[in-house]
Amino acid sequence: MKPAAGPAVSRPPSLAALVCTDGAAPAPSLGSLRGAGLGGGSFRNPVLAGDHPEPALLQDGADYYLSCASFQSCPGVVIWHSRDLVHWVPIGAALARVIGSVQAVNLIQHAGRYFIYLGVRTPQGTAIHVVHADDMRGPWSAPIDLGLPGCAAPAHVVDEAGQRHLFVNGLQRVRLSDDGLATAGGLSGTDCPALESARMLRHGEFVYLITTASGSAVHRATVARAPSLHGPWEACPFDPVTGSAGAADPWQTGGPLNLVQGPAGDWWMVCHGHEKGFRTLGRQTLLQPVGWTREGWFRVTGSALDRPQRTPRGGTAGAEAMAAAGLSDDFTRDRLGTQWSFFDAAPDELRRAHYDGAGLLLRGKGTGLADCSPLTCTVGDHSYEAELDFELIGAVQGGLALFHDARGFVGVGIGDGLMHTYNYGQEHNWTQQPVLGVRHRLRVTHHQQRITFEHAAGDGPWVQNPWLNEVSALHQNVFGGFPSLRPALFAAGAGEVRLRRFSYRATVGLAALAGTT
Repeated sequence: MKPAAGPAVSRPPSLAALVCTDGAAPAPSLGSLRGAGLGGGSFRNPVLAGDHPEPALLQDGADYYLSCASFQSCPGVVIWHSRDLVHWVPIGAALARVIGSVQAVNLIQHAGRYFIYLGVRTPQGTAIHVVHADDMRGPWSAPIDLGLPGCAAPAHVVDEAGQRHLFVNGLQRVRLSDDGLATAGGLSGTDCPALESARMLRHGEFVYLITTASGSAVHRATVARAPSLHGPWEACPFDPVTGSAGAADPWQTGGPLNLVQGPAGDWWMVCHGHEKGFRTLGRQTLLQPVGWTREGWFRVTGSALDRPQRTPRGGTAGAEAMAAAGLSDDFTRDRLGTQWSFFDAAPDELRRAHYDGAGLLLRGKGTGLADCSPLTCTVGDHSYEAELDFELIGAVQGGLALFHDARGFVGVGIGDGLMHTYNYGQEHNWTQQPVLGVRHRLRVTHHQQRITFEHAAGDGPWVQNPWLNEVSALHQNVFGGFPSLRPALFAAGAGEVRLRRFSYRATVGLAALAGTT
């Protein structure tokens, strides 16, 4: 006997109801309450909320560009643009084909051309690829395999003679051709003390090699410098990363450390971090001020990561950041790569989606939520509401889910005249309920990691799905791998789903309602 449908959901207050305890309303960014800019010359981390791991940062005049590891998502390697290091807008994806799991990237500009060196893992092992473009907005080249099996974590640097090199695995170096698209010799070792996730920096009379390694409880960093790329290397006498491993700390930092000058010439560091109590959001991008000692080593300065910081001087938010659309999508323009990507994409995955003037047609794949490679987007809010309006075409199941990976998800699908309920990686057949029609709406309310789904047939009334879910365990430390928990739109079976409208609205979390931020 099927349980009766529950009552309508009592949802958290809307965006208009938000009041922060410090008196400053966060500036919405991409539909999120967690925009970093607070106004009055201050910001609060993260500067990119939600899963943006292994950030790579490039300064090009007044412009800053950032890209992150995209793992099994396609399109992947999204490029973000900023003019103040605080407000970021996606401008495109550099990788439109599947080459493996992209786990580390290095974004550089050399001789008027842009390059992204990609550390890629496949079933055969790790390798380094490169893509290039004359404009950061593309078009980007097809990926080129540099023929470095077993190598990862690429870091590009130019030596004193103008020759190009890659450091890989934190410990080895290989010379590149002048165009940066091939190797010009074999791997050689260094005498440099290093870990992994390398970044190279020239500052003053030294070249600096910054490497990091992250565990479940601590973030380690090593810094070494040398007058020449060829050594001799001198280890930093102290650890430049401070206060990220204590049990009470709100953030656990990690990933490669990127040092860059702000618009006014001061120095800043970008890395990623896990937020205490919200590991489901993935690894979020953090910005911290940096100071240089008289001896030529850098130290992290500024307030604790959960406190307001002064905004880098001299920058502007930029017209595109101020005009950035939210995550809501009416599917009238192509946002594949800037918002949507396929999870665990096959080589021909992008052919499943095309715009027909009435929405985005998504061809079915697999038999259910676990094997259908859903379209996902990144969110960074503690609480939010997402809604999908869609139409079924043929023998297909369409739906809305929160998806970590093929083993960890919750969601609701409509197909074969039934509502299908998924919980923690499996469908519960005993929860199936009959539904009518081909046009449906689904809504998920995510409130401090408690989940409620609702369904409406056509323009009919909302009815709550009677099964509630708690999703705080759907993260990397439990399920392994690297994904975050993301809203997902899916189509499974032989037919198609027309996605008509997706709406996203951040809501106030329980902490804010209780008087804390």
